[in-house]
This record gives sequence, structure tokens and C-alpha cells, in this order.
Amino acid sequence: MVELKKFTREEVSRHTAEEDIWIIIDNVVYDMSSFIDMHPGGAFPILEFAGKDATEAFYSMHRQEVLLKYNRYKIGTLEGETAQITIRQPGDNSKVPYAEMSAFLGYKSPYYNDSHFRYQAGLRKICDELKAEAQECDSAGDRPSDEFAKKLGQHHLLAAHVGPGPWLHNITLPGNVPGKEYDYFHDMITHQEFARWGTPGLVAGLTGGMTISLPTILNYGKPALKEKLVPLLLSGEKRMSLAITEPYTGSDVASIRTNAKKVEGGYLVNGVKKWITTGRFAHYFATAVKTEKGISMLLIERQDGVETKAIKTAYSPSAGTAYVTFENVFVPDANLLGVEDQGFRVVLSNFNHERFMLIAQSVSAARNAVEECFKWAMQRKVFGKRLIEQPVIRNKLAKMIASVESCQTWTENIAYQMNHMNYAEQADKLAGPIGLLKYHATRMMHDVADDACQIFGGRALTKTGMGKYIEDLQRTYKFNAILGGSEEIMADLGVRQAIKKFPADARL
Repeated sequence: MVELKKFTREEVSRHTAEEDIWIIIDNVVYDMSSFIDMHPGGAFPILEFAGKDATEAFYSMHRQEVLLKYNRYKIGTLEGETAQITIRQPGDNSKVPYAEMSAFLGYKSPYYNDSHFRYQAGLRKICDELKAEAQECDSAGDRPSDEFAKKLGQHHLLAAHVGPGPWLHNITLPGNVPGKEYDYFHDMITHQEFARWGTPGLVAGLTGGMTISLPTILNYGKPALKEKLVPLLLSGEKRMSLAITEPYTGSDVASIRTNAKKVEGGYLVNGVKKWITTGRFAHYFATAVKTEKGISMLLIERQDGVETKAIKTAYSPSAGTAYVTFENVFVPDANLLGVEDQGFRVVLSNFNHERFMLIAQSVSAARNAVEECFKWAMQRKVFGKRLIEQPVIRNKLAKMIASVESCQTWTENIAYQMNHMNYAEQADKLAGPIGLLKYHATRMMHDVADDACQIFGGRALTKTGMGKYIEDLQRTYKFNAILGGSEEIMADLGVRQAIKKFPADARL
């Protein structure tokens, strides 16, 4: 690595001509001579600071990542001066208050052990290194590439998304964590770290569809089916989606119309599904169908008679959201998931984990907004004062922080319960609390997105630049309020479950 030259501020001040223009950002000197004509904002903002310190002006207009992108224009540093601003490196945790879970900011916790800290550190570095590629794909609306999916597979992160289970037992996860140690706190960390990309569409298309569909094979598929497909899906070679929702029905699964007629050797399926995440790219569909005496679940492979069409939604087409048509599609008996006419058990079996995933993502996205707003309020000046000096801004931040931390604490409590309950006890005791927490978390996102928009102003409505994460949040937060059970149904579920356990002898 070439050692950078040292310059005095007086030396820098001599370079003010358009063909020879230097500026200072923090303690670093940049030669803008060949860049000035390419500057997206025109020449004037650079000329205004020719030969001068542009640190405050730069950070009022640009994100720090711009410095990394244009690092090639760095020519030296200021003699006798040290950096006053930390350039965040891949894998670094933030030091901004409330930007990380409290245990990862040095506070005490009864929940986390060394395994969790190692896993988070290893996963953060991987996610940071993949972040630019993820954001580029999400912004372009591209199909997440096979190469990208396989990178996650190589780190065993597709398997980690599915949650704790035997599929992790013979592998080693980031941070040199044995798969057998993976619990619901590791699982929560997984979903929160991926949410930090700020690419909910891409994450849904890359991991979401698989996370909610693969358990139907793992828990209800025949041994031969599992042996054939699970390695392909967890390596990123193949993709899968869950096909339950139809144009006519969402939460009311009993009203689905897609039907499977029993024929020799299997079933003949006809019907349509709508809003199917990953559907555009999926090789396999775990599909709810009507059979003679009830609902059944079939694994349908993409083939003649299976057609998928893109549905445009508020988040990126990288989600692969699809309208799926099945026309006289033959499905062999071997692809029945669970027992015929008892598909409700399969449908319901993964709801708790799906909602836990959505909760973790929601808290992480909102926490990211807190960090963004806190930084912006500290560096943005209006009427000669920083935003943070305005009581109304501090009040908004206080509300945002308090709501995020309350959701995080409840999420950790739920993770602890899941770690110490078997499946039957979870189904009995946690369906209601998880439903209420999902309702609380997505209502929290609504309020955080609203306050964040007001803090960032017009930048919160702009897809690039300083407010890009806030723009994405305010445009997409409603997905988690609807997917996996709408807020109204989650709230009602929580209370109805509580009513079932209400003691008969309780009185005021």
C-alpha cells in the first residue's frame, strides 16, 4: 500500500483552480480536478470549497459511503492532524446510542453468551461485505442471482434462516459457532442483520419465501423428498415458495379454491395463487389445495401447466412476488406433505416462526431508522442550529427509541420462551403473545417511519442519498403489517388466546 503524502492546510489552499482543485474532508486531502465535471451536483458545490475544509458541507449532503466509493481521489492527509470522524469498516458495530441491541453496546444481559456475540460479529462482517451487491440488486429490481444465493449457502445462512433444527447440526456457522448451538437468539440475530441491508424486497425474494416454505418439507416431507431437495435448497441451487394466498382469500385458508383431484399415482391440480413471495423464481411451491375432505399440502415442481407472472408491489421486484397459475398439473403421491385432508396442521405449523422472523426484521429496520435519524439530527443544521437542539426533534427521537427498545425486550423474552419450550408448548402458550408482539412491532414501525420522515423531510421521499433508508422504510413497512397475518387478526388472535386461559373464578 502506497503511503499517503502529508500536506499543510496552507499547501491545500493554493489549489483552487478548476483544473487543479483540492479539498479537505476531516483530515484527508482529495484532488477533485478530474472529478469536478462528473460531480452529480455540478461544479459549483466543489468550487465553493476549493482549497478549503469541506467536512461540514460534505456531511450535510452525502453519506459516508461516498468517500469509500471515491477513495481513488484521496491524495494525502493533513500534517499533524488526526481523523475526527470514524470511517466505519465492514463488521463494525455502531457506537451510536440505541443503534445496536443493548447487549452489543456493552450493557448486561441474561440472554446472550459468547456464542451469540461471535455469531453476530461474524455475520455482521459477511452481511456488510455483501451489502452493496444486495442494494444494487434490490434497486435494479433484478432476480437475486444464483451466485449470490450460493454465497449465502456457502456460509450456511440459508439454513440459519429456517431456525434451530437438525439441518444445522453438522455444520459450522459464522463466528465458528457449531450448528448444534444455534438457538432462537442466533435466529433473531440472523433476521435482524439481514434487515440492516435496507432491502426488504431482495431479502424476501432471496430468503423469505424459502424460510416460510422449506419447513413443510423438513417437518412433513417423505424421507426421499427431503434427501433429494433439502441440500439443493439450503445450498442456494434451487428456490422454493409457499403458495397459500389466493385472489379470493388470505387469512381465511379454509376458503381456498385451488383443488387437487385424486388420480392414479397422485393428484391433478387446478387453481391460482396470488402475492406469492419468491414465486417468480421458485423451482418448487409448497401449495395448499382442496382435496375431497379438507385441505391438503402438496409440493408442486415447476413444470408445464405452472405459470408465474410478476406482480408489481411497493417494494422491489427482487422479491419475486407472483401470480401463480396451476392448470392440470400432475403431482405424484410422493409429494404429499403430511396427511391428505389434514393440511391445516402443515399450514399452521410454521406460523410462530414466520411471525418471529417478521418481528425481528421490523425491530431491526426501526432501529436502523433511529440511528439514521440520530446521526442526521446531530449533523444537520437549520437556521444556524443543529436539528438536535430543537426540543421537538428530541421528543421524536425519544418516542422512537422507547418504542424500539420495548419491542426488542419483548422479542428477547419470546426468544427465551422458544428456547425453553418444545413445539407443543410453544403452540399452546406462544401463539397469542407472538401475535400481539407482531401487532405491536408493526404499529411501532408505522410510528417510527412517520417520525423519521418528519426528521429527514424531503430526503425521506428520495430513493437515493441521505434519506434512502428512511424512504425505503416508509414505502415498505406495511408489508410486515400484512404478511404472516394482518395487524387486526394478530391483535384479535392474541386476545382470543388470552380468553381461552382466563380463569373461570376470576372476578373484580
